[in-house]
Amino acid sequence: MRKSIVVVGSLNLDLVARVKRLPNPGETIIGKDFNTYGGGKGANQAVALARLGAPVKMIGKLGSDGFAKQLNDGLNDAGVDTSLLQYTTGSSGTALITTAEDGENTIVVIPGANGALLPEDLERHREQIEQAAMVLGQLEIQAATTECLGRLTQAAGVPFILDPAPAYSLSQDLLRSVTWLTPNETEAQLLLDAHYPGRQLSSPPEVADQLLKLGVRNVILKLGARGVYMAGADVENTYVDGFKVQVVDTTAAGDAFNGAFAFAVCEKGMAPRDAAHFACAVAAISVTRAGAQTSMPRLAECDAFLKKSKPKFLA
Repeated sequence: MRKSIVVVGSLNLDLVARVKRLPNPGETIIGKDFNTYGGGKGANQAVALARLGAPVKMIGKLGSDGFAKQLNDGLNDAGVDTSLLQYTTGSSGTALITTAEDGENTIVVIPGANGALLPEDLERHREQIEQAAMVLGQLEIQAATTECLGRLTQAAGVPFILDPAPAYSLSQDLLRSVTWLTPNETEAQLLLDAHYPGRQLSSPPEVADQLLKLGVRNVILKLGARGVYMAGADVENTYVDGFKVQVVDTTAAGDAFNGAFAFAVCEKGMAPRDAAHFACAVAAISVTRAGAQTSMPRLAECDAFLKKSKPKFLA
């Protein structure tokens, strides 16, 4: 029997304005259009997994508003098991996103019900977490809840992928529980600033090395269009190239990568750097489309995309 991949994290309704360019502070500009999409880093990663064909369960919390049904229905439609979702009073999570023509964006997250996901909620689903093939987490829920997730996965020996976004100082205990830490360059610097104030590191190998010294087992440093740099106990120090595509919206590129990496490792049995190559392809496809969950590709699309290219691994 296939084990489920469990995603623990946020669900947001994304309120997205498309503009020609991002406004300067204090500036008013005219937008091109406005749409709403299902989002939240946790939900995005769950949808990425489900679209690829993985059995995935989502643990999170929704509010008592109309957004909750829209978010729940979106996950169900994608094939995510939503039976572990919980509800609370008040508003569901929302995100205000402004996306420019060049694909860059600004994002303001209002946690809403996500902030009510507590450690005891995870304890309620301890068995599901302990039996998972892998667990994915992010930092859009309470810090104490993420700490609890780290303890549960570590005690059960379940691989734990942590996307440290939005980045803040993480405890040594949490870092030691992480199997794969997946920051982008900005997030990595913020994490390191908390432990090594004022230290500026110029290269991905230096950044990854310092993160590993904090106790993380493996690091995947996301480098945007350039791909990723990988280092740690389970992978050789390796660059994996990205793909050149026409960028429309980068909002969920990191979520697409994390979901795809987990799928490749758990469902396809790929070695880490092959899984990263696959995940880079999935992320590349996602940025050619608008929206977060709506941008996640299906497996057949990814296979067709990959047939056009060959992996590049640079030591």
